[in-house]
Amino acid sequence: MQDEHFSSEGAAADQMPAKSSHHTEHVVRIHIDRETYESHNPTTGEALYELAHIPHHRELFQEVGGDHEDLAVPRDTTVIHLKQDEHFYSQKAVTIFVNGEPHEETETRLSFAAVVKIAYPTTPSGATIEFTVTYRNGPRVNPKGSLTVGHSVKIQNRMIFDVTPTDRS
Repeated sequence: MQDEHFSSEGAAADQMPAKSSHHTEHVVRIHIDRETYESHNPTTGEALYELAHIPHHRELFQEVGGDHEDLAVPRDTTVIHLKQDEHFYSQKAVTIFVNGEPHEETETRLSFAAVVKIAYPTTPSGATIEFTVTYRNGPRVNPKGSLTVGHSVKIQNRMIFDVTPTDRS
């Protein structure tokens, strides 16, 4: 994968080799999840994840002004050119629908158990109930399918889950 250079507006710029001269590198103040950090500029996506201790199950996003989607920051050696006081976040909330009800979620993956708990926060005592979980409108890696016990799925905004209980008695 080739490195992309990000401009301060967040859009990928022309493919150019990174400058290695020390006099072009300086330190800037940035904000990640509302915490202030100092970072070398330019930097890499990998360095930003490490700087803010972003867990492996979360993604980092670069805020983009206006009516544009914020950019996902790759967790690799992609060169990123920073702007003083630029903002990043790792907890992008998305709205998913579970049995037709909207639910806001900040995780990037959801487990079978988590989806069932959203749909049915309490299970009747003494009942032997099994659940079937299907989904659609997912990201490219998993646009639709079934979720089974012990597994999880990558989620995206407006993803739809249907959770169906079955009494085994």
